[in-house]
Amino acid sequence: MARRERVMRMSVELPLWRALSGYRVLTMLYAVGLFATAYDDYDRPGVAIAYFAVLFVWTLATLPRVQNAAACTKRFLAVDLAVALTGIVLTPLVVSEQHIQDGGPTLPSIWTAGSVLAFAIKGGWRWAAFASTPVAVANLIERGHPARDTVHNVILVWVASIAIGYVVEVARASERTLARALEIEAATRERERLARDIHDGVLQVLAMVQRRGTVLGGDAAELGRLAGEQEVALRTLVSGGLVPVSRVSEDLAEGAVVRLVEVPEEPEGSDGPVDLRTLLAPYAAAKVALAEPGAPVLLEPAAARELAAAVGAALDNVRRHAGEEARAWILVEDEAGEVIVTVRDDGPGIPEGRLAQAEGEGRLGVAQSIRGRLRDLGGRAELISTPGQGTEVELTVPKAVAGKDSAR
Repeated sequence: MARRERVMRMSVELPLWRALSGYRVLTMLYAVGLFATAYDDYDRPGVAIAYFAVLFVWTLATLPRVQNAAACTKRFLAVDLAVALTGIVLTPLVVSEQHIQDGGPTLPSIWTAGSVLAFAIKGGWRWAAFASTPVAVANLIERGHPARDTVHNVILVWVASIAIGYVVEVARASERTLARALEIEAATRERERLARDIHDGVLQVLAMVQRRGTVLGGDAAELGRLAGEQEVALRTLVSGGLVPVSRVSEDLAEGAVVRLVEVPEEPEGSDGPVDLRTLLAPYAAAKVALAEPGAPVLLEPAAARELAAAVGAALDNVRRHAGEEARAWILVEDEAGEVIVTVRDDGPGIPEGRLAQAEGEGRLGVAQSIRGRLRDLGGRAELISTPGQGTEVELTVPKAVAGKDSAR
């Protein structure tokens, strides 16, 4: 199956940029509305109208600049802050003295906070503190003295912008951590999938060559010895990690990026559920009995293939550990919400602690080829073994989640 790469982009900043865009437009209209309602307070309304015209055009023209961090450049932030500061400094020149004494708003009013918030979202709390300082100074100059309401507004903008900047920094760190975790999970899934495929194919062949070579002797024995060495080396590689985990979380302007390698669950031409019985039929043999329902046992193609492969891995374990003369029975049960396949043999059973020891040695027949497959399908694999009484493996796959998403 051909692999494909899927790119996931995660960003908690995007909603903040969208909110900032809306804030800038609304506060610009709010500032214009305040001017219209308090027109009589303005000694030079022509200057105020000119400023509001610039503010109106600037706000609408720069909306694309506040869509993401990449578009919001340092030059734009500097000009944007200059527009806000200019409006604050112009206020005493266009309004009456009574307007200032009464604590009336500056020309840009609360639009100024949008400029500071852009700094906060772009660069974090340090940038927010840097932008808040000239705004505070300009407001104190406009008022002429540190009045209570002016100080209150200045501190409010300062604290709010720094807090938002800190939250943005924490969110970015969380994005990188999440991207890293998803990358490790994806690499682990891919490693387990490759380990299962290798165990079902290459390792089984190498083990068979080793056994047959030992029996035949001569040059075949040497070939068997080399095959055994390669089997051990390959098992060590599989258990140690087939997929190197590299740094995948790219800290881009639009957010963290995770690249996941996926294996298509269904081959081309597969357009519906398949009958599990047709996949299990080849396992029936002289010493393997297959008992199945009379009606089709329908599962999604990916789930059916993985379940059949797990049955094959269980039978391989029977042949390897119980001997060529051991008998095995496969029982298929089609329940209302799940499919249960039981593989039982009459071998000597598994000694206590042997499974954990085998997994530590890199033998993944049960850990990956059986339990790993069922776990990826959202099902479960239960193994019951009593020394001297054989082994029973029960594989359960829920029909509700045995589709495309669960088989990845």
